[in-house]
Amino acid sequence: MAPWLTVVGIGEDGFSGLGKNARRALLSASTVMGSQRQLDLLPVCMRAERQRWPSPFSLAPVMALRGEPVCVLASGDPMLFGVGASLARTIASDEMQILPSPSSFSLAAARLGWALQDVITLSVVARPLAALNAHLHSGVRLLVLSNDASSPAAIAALLREQGFGPSRLCVLEHLGGPTERRVQACAADWENPPLADLNVLAIDCVADASAQPLSRIGGLPDSAFKHDGQLTKRDVRAITLARLAPLPGQLLWDVGAGSGSIGIEWMRCYPSCRTVAIEADSGRQELIEHNRDALGVPGLQLIRGKAPQALEGLERPDAIFIGGGVTREGVLDTCWQQLKPGGRLVANAVTLQSELLLMSWREQHGGELTRIHIAQAQPLGDFDTWRQALPITLLDVTKALDA
Repeated sequence: MAPWLTVVGIGEDGFSGLGKNARRALLSASTVMGSQRQLDLLPVCMRAERQRWPSPFSLAPVMALRGEPVCVLASGDPMLFGVGASLARTIASDEMQILPSPSSFSLAAARLGWALQDVITLSVVARPLAALNAHLHSGVRLLVLSNDASSPAAIAALLREQGFGPSRLCVLEHLGGPTERRVQACAADWENPPLADLNVLAIDCVADASAQPLSRIGGLPDSAFKHDGQLTKRDVRAITLARLAPLPGQLLWDVGAGSGSIGIEWMRCYPSCRTVAIEADSGRQELIEHNRDALGVPGLQLIRGKAPQALEGLERPDAIFIGGGVTREGVLDTCWQQLKPGGRLVANAVTLQSELLLMSWREQHGGELTRIHIAQAQPLGDFDTWRQALPITLLDVTKALDA
């Protein structure tokens, strides 16, 4: 099918700022869809019917016009946190063409003289601010697409709470248009000035003495997590994550998640990694929710319940970690059954009963058993001695591709 849908990225300079192909597509369309702000940027003489997006948002009106010449308006680059990406998941690429304009991030980088490839770009449009926590390090530059005029003040408050009050903020409004403006101040001195809803926030991160920067390498300090003692300790956690071997876009089941440390660190490895944490204890569920936000992975999905019953209907994972409940009937069998071919299953055991179960499991399914002994130097009178932590038995098994 020849392209019937054209997605046009439009900037604050409106119709006059569009290229020849974009203007031609709009002038020949039977229907143009977009937000009211975007539709108002078009000349009144255009013959096309103008439709606003429905609320709640839906692509159904576009699909209902399939085969007719339709234009969809997007802000700047439609494929950067825009409607173009949503349409591309539904409509074949040979049925539509996408004509981008400079994104707000490109314009902001140009105004500030920042090399865009060195900047982390984020959006808080209908997304939790807590996601910023994973990116806060001195020397890092962030460009954040604001949800509305209140976003910069909320982000400034978050920066102060995390020990990044000296960070330099610059709000860029209506980029590329006649009313373009910028407002600058440090996060510590942000006074919540009146701003436009359409803005990008540039953050030049600077930490104060209270900040505790955290690496993305597996094995965060135990103090980074709020917990009740049910926590996979730092050194064991680093070994466990190495065996789980997270890769971009992969899904982890963290079964018996405790404080959520394994699933949280899995997601911190790559922005596209996902975790489903299964936990039955209500107190620990609250700890998981606290830790996921504090460590910048608010997208972690919490399932409140006991395995194996709570596993029913979940998306099949690429990897599974069983940190608690390994001896509960059906947990190992269900996890193994639901694990994708080629996926990794890692289970940790502390008790003799759970260790015997892992040994038996290895006889049936293969894999590696590893005994982990960790000792730390601690005071003994005027001297120091080694204090041995409980040994951990780790099972690491990969499911065959033809299983």
